[in-house]
Amino acid sequence: MKQEPSYIEALLPILTLVGLLTMNVFFFEDTLAGSNQVALLLAATIAGIIVRRNGQAWARTMENVVSTIGSAMPAMLILLLIGSLAGTWLLSGIVPALIYYGLDIINPRVFLITAVVVSAIVSLATGSSWSTIATIGVALLGIGKAIGINEAIVAGAIISGAYFGDKISPLSDTTNLAPAMAGTDLFTHIRYMLYTTTPSFIITLLIFLVIGLSYNFSEAVVDVANVKSAIDGAFNTSPWLFLVPLILFVIIIKKVPPIPSLMIGTLLGGVCAVLFQPHMVSEIAGNVPNYAEASYIGFMQAMFGDIIIVTPDADVNELLHTSGMAGMLDTIWLILSAMVFGGIMESGGLLTRLTQPIINWADSTGSLVASTVVTCIFFNTTASDQYISIVVPGRMFRKSYQDKRLKPEVLSRTLEDSGTMTSVLIPWNTCGATQSRVLGVGTFDYLPYAFFNLISPLMSILFAYLNLKIRRYELDEIPVEERIN
Repeated sequence: MKQEPSYIEALLPILTLVGLLTMNVFFFEDTLAGSNQVALLLAATIAGIIVRRNGQAWARTMENVVSTIGSAMPAMLILLLIGSLAGTWLLSGIVPALIYYGLDIINPRVFLITAVVVSAIVSLATGSSWSTIATIGVALLGIGKAIGINEAIVAGAIISGAYFGDKISPLSDTTNLAPAMAGTDLFTHIRYMLYTTTPSFIITLLIFLVIGLSYNFSEAVVDVANVKSAIDGAFNTSPWLFLVPLILFVIIIKKVPPIPSLMIGTLLGGVCAVLFQPHMVSEIAGNVPNYAEASYIGFMQAMFGDIIIVTPDADVNELLHTSGMAGMLDTIWLILSAMVFGGIMESGGLLTRLTQPIINWADSTGSLVASTVVTCIFFNTTASDQYISIVVPGRMFRKSYQDKRLKPEVLSRTLEDSGTMTSVLIPWNTCGATQSRVLGVGTFDYLPYAFFNLISPLMSILFAYLNLKIRRYELDEIPVEERIN
């Protein structure tokens, strides 16, 4: 006979996971490359033993695991397409053009706001806050220091912009992961996030404007000039390339589903590569004499594999590199492992038992959102990984949001506002440790100035308590496929 788990039994797999993930931070440089996935599977093993010991049949557990993995399949397909889109947009010169023309808006008199905006543009185009900070961010930091601004303030501006772009970019892995955990689609998630993200970003810009006006600026654009020169020497940059992201933006606004939208964006990127960058396509294809053959090879390589553009500037080279679909496999592996862990925890009633005290306290929408935010920050602090801070709370709170008739985008927005945004504020989190090392600025030094990251979780809580833009199901509106038994 199946028996209910005790609170200690429900907590044991979580403690095991936290312990393993913490050790991974110390022993592995890239925890996403496999160690965190194994940690999830080992924690799932502990959960499976507890569930089996409590009398649940193994077949029932596996059935729930398979069902849980199935729910994440659309997100994994989208991630593969995002990898291919990033590849063709790089090869075509679309991403380099966005960076090239984005750098033109730099004006020393409003440097801090410019740092936020440029970082946001690059991160939005690439879907990666990490590569943005490691390349353009480093150049911006050097400029800021040269004109006399405290490097911690400049770092806060760069991080604020980079994480804003990462947060709303359809190319970002966390932006895809959050709706997958909550049970909504990518573009619904992005559109709904704008309600809290927009005021947070505006407040951030205003704060940096006030800070920036107290400084005297001087011209110091050598690093930016080098970046632009490197891009201009490698690509045929043209404003016509902006048509592709514009078309994709229109497609998104028209609510075309994510998978066909991203495929259209990928194909348009491939067409632009053939038309605008024939020298680059030929080089990627190994300089085969037949351009039709080179076009096919270059397009396929951009979709599935590594594209590395070499320029005289080593920092720019770091930005001009994608891995296509193959580059998304570690994230997909993480999702699969997390779904195994979450499926076992859920099927055995461990998540329900673990979250019951929190749920009992969270008797309103505001307190439920606040509990989610605190839980995400807890996992960012203890598990030291932003993916875990989205995956585990997403599985823990999904049913609670449904029970209160809250639509899944409310949960996905809360996960992103808190899990993604606070990861870079924890020194021992993979994000905090990486950005601190790349910028050469201590995490606790830039933390007070990472205004967007600090404001975002508070804005999510404020909207919930004020009942602003909170989407609810009608009593008979919850789709059958969204009901969790």
